[in-house]
Amino acid sequence: MADSKPDTTGTGTGPIAAPAKKNHFKRFWWAYLLAFLVVAIVVIVPSVLLVAVPRMAQQRLNAAKLTIDGIAITHTQTNSLAIAINSTIRADDSVHATIDPFKGTLYLANIDPPLAFAQVDFPQTSSASLQAVNVSQEMQVLDVGALTAFNTVLLSNDSVSVQVKGDTHIHVRGISRAYSATFDKTVTLKGLNNFQGLTILDPSISALSTTNNFNATAHIPNPSVLTLEIGNTTFTTYFNGSEIGQATINDLVLYPGNNNVFPIRGDIQQLPIINALTQQPFCELNGTLPFQLLGNNVANNGQVIAYFRDALASTNQSVTIDLGNAARKVGIPVGCNTTSGN
Repeated sequence: MADSKPDTTGTGTGPIAAPAKKNHFKRFWWAYLLAFLVVAIVVIVPSVLLVAVPRMAQQRLNAAKLTIDGIAITHTQTNSLAIAINSTIRADDSVHATIDPFKGTLYLANIDPPLAFAQVDFPQTSSASLQAVNVSQEMQVLDVGALTAFNTVLLSNDSVSVQVKGDTHIHVRGISRAYSATFDKTVTLKGLNNFQGLTILDPSISALSTTNNFNATAHIPNPSVLTLEIGNTTFTTYFNGSEIGQATINDLVLYPGNNNVFPIRGDIQQLPIINALTQQPFCELNGTLPFQLLGNNVANNGQVIAYFRDALASTNQSVTIDLGNAARKVGIPVGCNTTSGN
């Protein structure tokens, strides 16, 4: 009986599994690549659109520089005013985008936390490297106290910081989606510095009248970029620590620069002035006397403007007036009276 030999042609598939998988990858590599690309697109593109793009847009907005070129406050009334803002935005224009119009809140940033005092509607802007942004609108005075606080800081300091903040949307060219963003800029503006440099020239006085007995020309500097339509403005006048009357400037409108010239008239008590011109210690000043002015009332178009009145009433404005020639013209002596014993 012949020896039987093992059958080496068995039907098991184990030895040929690996070559079969390799052949499968070789034949369908494109399908795997396509599946990988689909997964990558599904995962990466939304991440770019939902995270990277809005983050980049907000960073570009944060890096933009806002410059306030001029502000005009006109048509002032008790509860409203007209505001015009001329500004410039400098930005990186490598990303072409459009910023939607938005309502910007203006904050007084000199205090912590910043105090909101106005709201302004800003127009649509683009990501151009240099763009003028101009606003002109009527604005309701929603918080008189806050606006007064801003005007007080503006009046009494050489600078004032204003924060402009508002929520908007950015549209990046080529992407239909609008991305939420926040416009938040703080700019520093020159203040009125308490009218430092105020001069009152060419005075005339009337020794026989108790009303309208002082007239002169007031030169009021305005180092800021603000135009302010204040109105008829009355100041309480002080000399040597005592109230001596009232002085009024009608139709007071301050423009930027040093060419603000206004007639000023007053109802002034004459006796303290006459005594000062002839008695120690002021008689040694040869007719030049120091006065203080404190805001008392402001009215425009028949309406009280409390947000200017109270700001002007917050601090004295000091001014020296040369009354020597005006006094001599009406027969009032000037200089120390050596026979008075003073």
